[in-house]
Amino acid sequence: MAYIQFLGAAGTVTGSKHLINTSENSFGKDGLQILVDCGLFQGQKEWRERNWRDTPVPAKEIDAVILTHAHLDHCGWIPRLVKEGFRGPIYATPPTIDLCGIILPDSGHLQEEDAAYYNKTKKSKHTPALPLYTSQEALRSLQCFKPANVGETVALSSALSFRFVNAAHILGSCMAEISLTVGGQPRRLLFTGDIGRVRDDRVAPGKVVHSGPTEGETADIVVMESTYGNRLHPKEDPLPELAALITATAKRGGSVVVPAFAIERTQKFIFILKHLMESGQIPRIPVFGDSPMAIKAVEIFLKHDEEYSDDTRSMIKRYGSPIDWPGFTFASTAEESKKINAVLTPSIIISSSGMVTGGRILHHLAQRLPDPKNLVLFIGFQAPGTRGFTIKSKAPEVKIFGELVPIRAQIAALEQFSDHADPPELLQWLRTFRNRPEMTYLVHGEPDASSQLRDLMKKELGWNVDVAKYLEKVEVR
Repeated sequence: MAYIQFLGAAGTVTGSKHLINTSENSFGKDGLQILVDCGLFQGQKEWRERNWRDTPVPAKEIDAVILTHAHLDHCGWIPRLVKEGFRGPIYATPPTIDLCGIILPDSGHLQEEDAAYYNKTKKSKHTPALPLYTSQEALRSLQCFKPANVGETVALSSALSFRFVNAAHILGSCMAEISLTVGGQPRRLLFTGDIGRVRDDRVAPGKVVHSGPTEGETADIVVMESTYGNRLHPKEDPLPELAALITATAKRGGSVVVPAFAIERTQKFIFILKHLMESGQIPRIPVFGDSPMAIKAVEIFLKHDEEYSDDTRSMIKRYGSPIDWPGFTFASTAEESKKINAVLTPSIIISSSGMVTGGRILHHLAQRLPDPKNLVLFIGFQAPGTRGFTIKSKAPEVKIFGELVPIRAQIAALEQFSDHADPPELLQWLRTFRNRPEMTYLVHGEPDASSQLRDLMKKELGWNVDVAKYLEKVEVR
């Protein structure tokens, strides 16, 4: 029997992995086994531990991977899959391949650094502590990538093909339309990946890529994200509040520390800061982009101007490359990063990871969280179990590098910068479907978010909707 099995992002908002098995023989493998996304589990320990387990289906038996976009929770387990024996093609859009070319080796490097730290300090339960994969293993996995352009039909067999359609989440992000033949009948599956904001810049300011996913879809089965299934994005313009927060922090002699995803969110935020400075809404204080990926990511964004929003195109035409902006510094080496910690005057530090699960942001927070003059500003979703969630919840302290760090800095969050559609935006997009899918499965959401979105879709659309369960198999008839 042909089926979909949820190997990740079921009951949680991380670790996206969805297996399509086209076999019509339940006792053996006589069809294809395709993985849609291959993400890293992040957040709570029970999820992170799954990164170390083999896939229920041996990696060498998976025929291909279809990758929706280049965020770690969707692509970050690819090097481990290859390490376990996968040798098939990994299909992605050209921008996604370019971004994976920097994000996966960086992920491997950070894991090597973390393992080295724990071995040095003897704070790991494992002797020796090992990285999930190394930067070299990540580089080797890039040899499996094959480009597929938006709208191009790619045949994986006579009975299965796919094409990418725009998701408008980050640069290069797409949904995967899967066409297959089951029992002699054509079937279409739609895997949304992460769905971008539908509304314009008045509601989702600073969006780097174009707004809104592709409309007019047709599908028999939909596998859909539900990250913001129980929350509404604020409707207020966040820029006045952002300007007030930065100005107040600078006046009291503090610095603003912004945990931000290196892909998309950092680029979006630096464009907004440039606008606020040029319009006189915030003081001209130094801005540091502290991520090994920062310069390369900006270069990739400049390369793929076909996906720009009108505002982004206008900003680049007016001000040129962010790499060349006066007062904006991008730290590419460890030494350059350490110099930022020596800056005692007001500044803005943007560093990854966005959920404070690792990376250079840990060093900046360890130094600046105890000082009430400083501000920690969140501009993205913080999954339960992450350090970012703990800090955003205004806990009295947080563990960083095995030590408890007191949280005395001001903590603020602006939700408008999210690149995930909220329920009204999702409904607006779903109402453009040309048919009512036979079944929709919600993934990539916390339990409450998924269940609330399920109930809303049933009520407003009359669709058959269920929340996917980890390792559950659902038949494709």
